[in-house]
Amino acid sequence: MSASQTPTPVPGATAGEDTPTLLVKIFGKDRPGITAGLFETLAAHSLDVIDIEQVVTRGRITLCALVTTPSGSGAEGELRATVHTWAESLRLQAEIISGRGDNRPRGTGRSHVTVLGHPLTAEATSAIASRITGVGGNIDRIFRLAKYPVTAVEFAVSGAETEALRTALAPESAALGVDVAVVAAGLHRRAQRLVVMDVDSTLIQDEVIELFAAHAGCAEKVTEVTAAAMRGELDFEQSLHARVALLEGLDESVVDKVRSEVRLTPGARTLIRTLKRLGYQVGVVSGGFTQVTDDLKERLGLDFASANTLEIVDGRLTGRVVGEVVDRAGKARLLRRFAEEAGVPLAQTVAIGDGANDLDMLNTAGLGVAFNAKPMVREAAHTAVNVPFLDTVLYLLGITREEVEAADSGQG
Repeated sequence: MSASQTPTPVPGATAGEDTPTLLVKIFGKDRPGITAGLFETLAAHSLDVIDIEQVVTRGRITLCALVTTPSGSGAEGELRATVHTWAESLRLQAEIISGRGDNRPRGTGRSHVTVLGHPLTAEATSAIASRITGVGGNIDRIFRLAKYPVTAVEFAVSGAETEALRTALAPESAALGVDVAVVAAGLHRRAQRLVVMDVDSTLIQDEVIELFAAHAGCAEKVTEVTAAAMRGELDFEQSLHARVALLEGLDESVVDKVRSEVRLTPGARTLIRTLKRLGYQVGVVSGGFTQVTDDLKERLGLDFASANTLEIVDGRLTGRVVGEVVDRAGKARLLRRFAEEAGVPLAQTVAIGDGANDLDMLNTAGLGVAFNAKPMVREAAHTAVNVPFLDTVLYLLGITREEVEAADSGQG
């Protein structure tokens, strides 16, 4: 537990600025009954509990209690003696610090800073903490969200504005090889959300048009055009029409073959399953094709799906798409539409993508996550995830690995 951590206030107990208080701190090997034992000891002195904080790390407990100082001549000394005697009987250490009043009020401006490392080094942690301090932030609490497949920790920070923290931490993230997400604190973090993902190289490991191209014998050419489009070097709509034209004449039976070849990104099922359990709504938007996204929507239980549609006439692909093209601007429009249909404000939306054509969507969402993205996308998004596990996005929402596993276990 860091020196700057602030225990969670206990409702109903207050202390004025001049009220004498004692901070009782207990350290040692954890075992059942320590918390009960401490408060049984304190109860004999007719005092009020103002604050409590407890943390256990690798079997070692740190228990802090902020209490009112007992009244009466010699009462404080008696309390100190009984607490130390009780602690020594359990081979624990006790420290009691006199003071006045409650904890200092937290500064205005509160944020959650989530750090993902694979591994998370002491150097990276030091740099992140220093940057937070450098913009006037105070670290009120730190706790671990996950230990695998990445180490994920969350800093509760006060005293600095969210945007200032993002600006300060972004260069550290890139330089230190960790992923950092900064989101504003508040009730909205626990509210219902809408999560919208890109499909190719995000929800799935493949580029769908390249799977079609492999069956048409033009995979190499299509791959070159796709890469240039994702880097933002080509207009997406023009590149889409050029690539689709190469598929002309393919038998429609290739659609089922491509569906069977699609590989979900590691963690995709866990991400969607967990979000749905939490009552979130989940959708996909894709510059790929409805022939694949409709199948993914059914298989994964998605709420929304939109993509381009390959034209098929007389059992063969014509080399054209029909309807409005889902391009960079289209993805942002669809995010807005899905949010309206879901009854979720844009501030409560999360967008995940990897390519240049995802940028408008990422910047429209309340939280835009660049997932194993191209450099220009990482630099422009709110945050980036650079490990190949899609479910790590859950940690950015404050969901722990233990909670995910407990939910899975509960479902058998």
